[in-house]
Amino acid sequence: MTAAADFVGVVSVLQDYLDGLYDGDTARLARVFHPEARYACATEGRLLHLGMQEYFPVVDARASPRSQGHARTDRVLAIEFAGPVTARATLQCSIPGKDFVDFLTLVHLDGRWQIVSKVFHYEARPPATTRVSA
Repeated sequence: MTAAADFVGVVSVLQDYLDGLYDGDTARLARVFHPEARYACATEGRLLHLGMQEYFPVVDARASPRSQGHARTDRVLAIEFAGPVTARATLQCSIPGKDFVDFLTLVHLDGRWQIVSKVFHYEARPPATTRVSA
């Protein structure tokens, strides 16, 4: 695999991740997260540490940004490679009421890039009034 192919593969996974969050689509998220991936945050002063079997129901239970008519604010800030099978990405996104910075660690296993960890911080904010038309 070439460096360009690695970059394109990681970008594709990140786009699926962001699309899955925006749409609240856990089937799509399950395709990009390794089944044993971890989810962690300490924004509230304690460690929140979940597996995918605990994280996906959180996504399923909330109204998606798309269903609420919110404009997308997500973007990839950086992608770094530690070697041919290890990468890290920094992203920004919003879910109504919160702005997030995500650090995603990816590995290339079984012929594809997969997210193995999501560590994030968020800032609470008033929900945006900007809406997109359906």
